Amino acid sequence: MTEPQPTPEAVAERELCGLVNGLARQIGDHVRERATKLELTAPQATALREMTGPMTMRDLAERMSCEPSNATFVVDKLERLSLIERRPHPTDRRAKQLVLTPEGVALRERLIGLLVQDSPLAGLTQQERSTLHDLLKRAVVPR
Repeated sequence: MTEPQPTPEAVAERELCGLVNGLARQIGDHVRERATKLELTAPQATALREMTGPMTMRDLAERMSCEPSNATFVVDKLERLSLIERRPHPTDRRAKQLVLTPEGVALRERLIGLLVQDSPLAGLTQQERSTLHDLLKRAVVPR
């Protein structure tokens, strides 16, 4: 008895998923390698990379693609390292806002500089990156 042959759409889907997973793995490896140079863990580096301004723990967790409890663990460590501060939220008395300290800003700048060096995306032109960004954004839309 022969196995049914996958449709061309199924083959294309499998290949595309494999490519996306491979890229995600390469980016993860790259972040881990660069984080180590700054004596950070990959989740700490990811949190610093995503801290583009004051934000709540929930916002940071969403950007890190993790649960808020996991982000809290990472932020606790960054706070002990004096890289992040928790401050009262300006409009929500129940929430805290995460803010980089001056040391955190400086380390984030160093991290960003390291992350762009030899990035897995470095071989793409700006136009190709823009196209990839647009396509991934469309694919990741919440359903």
